[in-house]
Amino acid sequence: MLLLAAWGRRLLLAAARRPWPAVVSGSGYLQKALPCEYVVAGWTSYQSVPLNMEAVEMTSVSLKRPHSEDEVATNVDGIKRHKISGESSKTGNNSEQSIDTVTEQSGKPLVEDKKDDIILNEEGEEQDDELEESDEEGDPESFADMMKHGLTELDVGITKFVSSHKGFSGILKERYSDFVVHEIGKDGRISHLDDFSVPVDDEDPSEEIFTVLSNEDKQHLEELQLFKNKETSVAIEVIEDTKEKRTIIHQAVKSLFPGLETKTEDRDGKKYIIAYHAAGKKALANPRKHSWPKSRGSYCHFVLYKENKDTMDAINVLSKFLRVKPNIFSYMGTKDKRAITVQEIAVLRITAQRLAHLNKCLMNFKLGNFSYKNHPLKLGELQGNHFTVLLRNITGTDDQVQQAMHSLREIGFINYYGMQRFGTTAVPTYQVGRAILQNNWNEVMDLILKPRPGAEKGYLVKCREEWAKTKDPAAALKKLPVKRCVEGQLLRGLSKYGLKNIFSAFGIIPRNNRLMYIHSYQSYVWNNMVSKRIEEFGLKTVVGDLVLKGATAVHIEEADVDNYTIHDIVMPLPGFDVIYPRHKIGDAYKEMLVADNLDINNMRHKIRDYSLSGAYRKIIIRPQNVSWEVVAYDDPRIPLFNTDLDKLEGKPPPVLVTEGKFKALKMEFSLPPSTYATMAIREVLKMDTSIKNQTQLNTIWLR
Repeated sequence: MLLLAAWGRRLLLAAARRPWPAVVSGSGYLQKALPCEYVVAGWTSYQSVPLNMEAVEMTSVSLKRPHSEDEVATNVDGIKRHKISGESSKTGNNSEQSIDTVTEQSGKPLVEDKKDDIILNEEGEEQDDELEESDEEGDPESFADMMKHGLTELDVGITKFVSSHKGFSGILKERYSDFVVHEIGKDGRISHLDDFSVPVDDEDPSEEIFTVLSNEDKQHLEELQLFKNKETSVAIEVIEDTKEKRTIIHQAVKSLFPGLETKTEDRDGKKYIIAYHAAGKKALANPRKHSWPKSRGSYCHFVLYKENKDTMDAINVLSKFLRVKPNIFSYMGTKDKRAITVQEIAVLRITAQRLAHLNKCLMNFKLGNFSYKNHPLKLGELQGNHFTVLLRNITGTDDQVQQAMHSLREIGFINYYGMQRFGTTAVPTYQVGRAILQNNWNEVMDLILKPRPGAEKGYLVKCREEWAKTKDPAAALKKLPVKRCVEGQLLRGLSKYGLKNIFSAFGIIPRNNRLMYIHSYQSYVWNNMVSKRIEEFGLKTVVGDLVLKGATAVHIEEADVDNYTIHDIVMPLPGFDVIYPRHKIGDAYKEMLVADNLDINNMRHKIRDYSLSGAYRKIIIRPQNVSWEVVAYDDPRIPLFNTDLDKLEGKPPPVLVTEGKFKALKMEFSLPPSTYATMAIREVLKMDTSIKNQTQLNTIWLR
């Protein structure tokens, strides 16, 4: 069942009064548009195929029996947020977003402003920034409206399976801790949080200085740091007024509470240390100028463990509390919000001691495994991610599970670009990308700004209506409280350059946001062509296929066919610097682009940014380090395995039952960059991951 965050509990109560289908979970990235917990119906009927690994076509869906009211009540408890334990504030970001976990290499750093640039999820996959904010209250009508619009997998070319097992149902991410991602570094090591200790350094303030603050002082300072009180400052009286004593208090406040600044004031003949937020003054100044030992590496590397925070959110919070610019942080890849993730971060000239103190006041992430090094981290340096995924309440038999997992390990899954790549509203991102490549700027403007069916933020609806009525960018812009979304940026550009210079107006949108659209079109073409390739030739290599030799693609000749397997075959994303298969799929590329009024032999755009060089992508990915087990449980609210933080805190492993009401499939696997984990889960469950299909299956009971 798909729940909208703002009114999910109301839906659950309604569900308790009428039958609703027991359904299978979908890919977590669907929460981008609908930030919530959900389960979706899986494929239980399929086209059987011989065991020669020919492709399987998606065909139909079977709904299961209704749940009881008791089960609904249990589910209400099950969707409560699992919080990271430890000293933390009760404030936090409750918005949720996608968990289409993906890794992608990128040669360019991400601008550290979530609204000003594309958002990259798991290792660089682009998210549609204009689709981020969708937590507004809805109602069953808007829910049903969303159901009627949007894309299905068929619309973006995702049509095939490569395994022959029968699909079964299960619930993905019934708890946050059911989906855990560990980054695999460039040295092949999996990042774990397993050490809170701080490297000994004579240059760091000693722990003794913190005794100058009373417990009451510390409490007031922590409340000030977390914006929990109305006061704008905290005054600490200097009892023994000496310069040394004042210096120690200054050091203690700044080290324990990195979000605060201090100054000395005279009040009624007494000296006070005044602590206050630097926000609004020079909060994001360069790192504090202080002595940095030459023998110490300039960068402090640490492992960031986070829950319900994407990487950019986490960096922005850390930078705020440390009073530094976000761009002094570096990392190998961004991680999504809807998971527990563990990754390495590097920061310029911030001590491990100062970072470690953040563990005492921040919620939803922990920092550890500190070390000093002479280099930052770079996007794309990672080897991939290791996933631990728990599919709860599975219905598959032991044989079905074994067949599915053996197939995933031995054959793999089709390396499709997942649904998130194409947006979640009624106007898919690839359509905008196609219009850009066609140099059709009127259509680009129309696709981004025109009214669209489906559930959307109220102010966006009003903005689009105003635009459709007046074509006045200034008037439409006034309807937007958030001006830094894509629509707001385009309207701002149109106000500046006018409707006759849409190209310049579009250029106001940050470069990576603009490129997101054309990359979406490339992905759309690639998905369709790979489905055609598998439909035409199955999983065998044929003359004219492409394989990589180093960074260069070459065609397979007759004499070499037997030297390659399906796991060696690549397909191109269209561009001016790629070659195409030398068989009917190569012709299909040309036909598809001709139908879109594009010339496959001239992918250079008159605007350099929109010239596509192309790339190659493997058509089948075989996960590494695949393991699995089926576990029984009675209570859906309990964790079924320990996280890194659980282990650090000494929590005993969950006690598993031999026989239980429910079964869960615990899967572990590693994926390389540019690979969607949800496409692997799709192959196991045999299901359509689109919002449109899932909402159709799960809102019947609302009618």
